[in-house]
Amino acid sequence: MNFEERFLALNLELPPAPKAMGLYKPIVVVDRLAYLSGHGPLQSDGKLICGIVGKDLDLAQGQVAARQTGLAVLASLRAQFGSLDRIKRLVKTFGLVRCTAEFVDQPSVINGFSELMRDVFGEESGIAARSAVGAASLPAGMAVEIEAIFELK
Repeated sequence: MNFEERFLALNLELPPAPKAMGLYKPIVVVDRLAYLSGHGPLQSDGKLICGIVGKDLDLAQGQVAARQTGLAVLASLRAQFGSLDRIKRLVKTFGLVRCTAEFVDQPSVINGFSELMRDVFGEESGIAARSAVGAASLPAGMAVEIEAIFELK
């Protein structure tokens, strides 16, 4: 089963591909690597999931925000390349979680993104090197922001 077939089998709803919120490109391709700028938890209605994990949102809600960020990443990939089958593998994930100073479970929050990537791209191609850190503030008050690097076929 190719990546597009896996995606369709999961019955996922993608938000619109996010637009740049400043002076940058959402995706830059160098050689066979696609560098994705920070994406947030953009929903189908165009609104972001906002809040502070450990205060406004619990761990499960943070994971939902990270998963929704993954859907925004998939929307950008499809918009840029026309098909998820252009992807060879996810190489690196950098996840930021807007959270309280006491919250220390950022890796579990970013698992919401990582599990989605695994489900769409499989164990070998969907699990990447990863960092997950806390942030006092993120653009527009969003709960999660994720950068990613994908290798292209």
